[in-house]
Amino acid sequence: MKKVHIGVSARHIHLSRAHIEILFGQGYVLHEFKALSQPGQFAAEEVVSVQGSKGRMDKIRILGPARSETQLEISRTDSFALGLNPPLRQSGDIVGTPGIKIIGPAGEVELQQGVIVAARHIHFHSSDAEAWGIVDQQMLKVKLNGERPLILENVLARVSDQFALDLHIDTDEANAAGVKTDEYAEIID
Repeated sequence: MKKVHIGVSARHIHLSRAHIEILFGQGYVLHEFKALSQPGQFAAEEVVSVQGSKGRMDKIRILGPARSETQLEISRTDSFALGLNPPLRQSGDIVGTPGIKIIGPAGEVELQQGVIVAARHIHFHSSDAEAWGIVDQQMLKVKLNGERPLILENVLARVSDQFALDLHIDTDEANAAGVKTDEYAEIID
């Protein structure tokens, strides 16, 4: 059986260095709140607010370290509340996506693009992928064994020596199956 740890990804934002400085002040450095499953990644103590055409969401957790481009990842349910229609995309694929206003304690950024619903995916360390015969960008089928079991199709395999084995789904997917972070799913195809 190919069991994989589940990581439920709530709404969050990745900020560029330039946007960190606009939102928090010149030379500002994010403070680590807790380490994430992927090596070198962390949830920051800092949070921001975002404002869409229909609504505002506060306390959006920043994930660090800084990225080359700012990106907001939300669930489909969040998109309705904000008045947006972001596409389902792989993290980092933000060309042609909607923008949003980001509000921090020291300033605001009017993002022209960068809002996505993140495609469900599994991070594989290269050795795990090789052992299971899985290649980068392969689409997989995964069973969530919660109180309302679900089969997820089109789960993207992302393979790198920099990754740790972890399934990333959003809160809508986790709630639909009744699963939580630190439970396990099974790759079935």
